[in-house]
Amino acid sequence: MYGSRGVGAFAGRRASAVVLGAALLVTGCSSSDDGTKDEPEDAAGPVITEQPKEADPFWVNPDGLAARKVAELRKDGKKAEAEQIRKIAEQPVAEWITPENPREQARGYTEAADTVGRTALLVLYNIPHRDCGQYSQGGAADGDAYRAFVDGVAKGIGDRPATVILEPDAVLHLVDGCTPQQFHEERYDLLKGAVTRLKGLKNTKVYLDAGNAGWGNPDQIFDPLRRAGIDQADGFSVNVSNFYSTEDSIAYGKQLSAKVGNKPFVIDTSRNGNGPYTAGAADERWCNPPGRALGETPTVKTADPLVDAYLWVKRPGESDGECKGGPKAGQWWADYALELAKASD
Repeated sequence: MYGSRGVGAFAGRRASAVVLGAALLVTGCSSSDDGTKDEPEDAAGPVITEQPKEADPFWVNPDGLAARKVAELRKDGKKAEAEQIRKIAEQPVAEWITPENPREQARGYTEAADTVGRTALLVLYNIPHRDCGQYSQGGAADGDAYRAFVDGVAKGIGDRPATVILEPDAVLHLVDGCTPQQFHEERYDLLKGAVTRLKGLKNTKVYLDAGNAGWGNPDQIFDPLRRAGIDQADGFSVNVSNFYSTEDSIAYGKQLSAKVGNKPFVIDTSRNGNGPYTAGAADERWCNPPGRALGETPTVKTADPLVDAYLWVKRPGESDGECKGGPKAGQWWADYALELAKASD
């Protein structure tokens, strides 16, 4: 399958941990009006320090899983490990909207981000027949359920700023043979409808996922992207939950951009610091590969004018699936998170 696997980041978790407005703070850490962090009471330094908005406008969730792990490690006296995980906690990572109460989730994240003058980064990963029955299988029960899900997200976002990565692997799996033919027409219709619904919002950008540098040829996917609504979207995303280098991702994205009206794109750099894993079975090199590292930190100041941003779409430290000793997809894997962070020194 061209090495296309690698999303595995869906976490059907934490609907109960949805952001509740802007009042979510790590213990001992508070936000000032300009979005910067005040010193914690124990004077050990702020748990997270955000980049300037002009370099990185995206919101850091102060109650994100990595931030909570930092607090736990500090409480346990494991300061060295806490500082490593802090490399993850201080960066904006995408919030993957789960099927339960999508409107409330989208509203909570965008309200919290807007309160501090930032933009929420969201991922929709709920297309029917998702992930071809593999580690992140599932998705909406049918087309109507998916449309209701997207509508809920749109109502939750409202007029607040948001950037949405739309359905990682959904178009790619129409091309690589993973998704059965009988589901193709519906999927195109659902994706195009989602783009239309989200782009109808005042301040929402939408990037339709377009695979990665290692799966195949851009000639195979540009027409499917058009059928899925790329013309109306702001652009496309590449390397989501994968490990291809930023250089290779830029090259792939530019080749594809030339075929879809010079649309810009974003790159998931969350774990591509050491590039792709080349050992072991080719069809599972994407799943919790050892020896990887955090990549470029999120920013809109990129190496190419066609690249709108480097983003951390996959949440570093969360498992790709039950392979190589990992827990279920989306669950925190402490040892793997530490390896990613240490390798980025």
